[in-house]
Amino acid sequence: MAGQQQLLTHALQTLKDHHVRVTPQRQTILTYLVTHHNHPSVDTIFNALAVEAPNLSMATVYNTLNLFVDLGIVIELPNDNGGIRYDFYGRPHYHVICENCGKITDVFTPEFSKIENELNQQASAQTGYLVTSNHVEVYGLCPECQQKLHIDPDRQKWAQEANHL
Repeated sequence: MAGQQQLLTHALQTLKDHHVRVTPQRQTILTYLVTHHNHPSVDTIFNALAVEAPNLSMATVYNTLNLFVDLGIVIELPNDNGGIRYDFYGRPHYHVICENCGKITDVFTPEFSKIENELNQQASAQTGYLVTSNHVEVYGLCPECQQKLHIDPDRQKWAQEANHL
């Protein structure tokens, strides 16, 4: 809980540093994103906050998310059906995405910041691009889908070994 409060405080400071007013609506949406790791759509956020913030409009949610994306507080995660889901990016992480059900899971590892910087540097060196951000995704089958599809644990081990060849 203390970690979430620290992340929220840092994100609110980012708004202030960019001379963006911290409105109750912005704070409510930001708090939701910091405290939920469900990679929500605009509809999910709007519906989840409807009781807590009945004066919150769908347009406010859209505009707030666009602002957060522009400031680098939140990232957009396009999904297969053309929609967009959102993820608070207070701590660098990457995503594992289920190829069957589309579930997205955050992966936090201490080494990721270093790897992320190396990827950005290599991409810039090889292409001449001024790299401003990246998004790393790993694909596979979530535990629930493995169970539903009756995937043998030995098959999982085989898939991991095959990726090292």
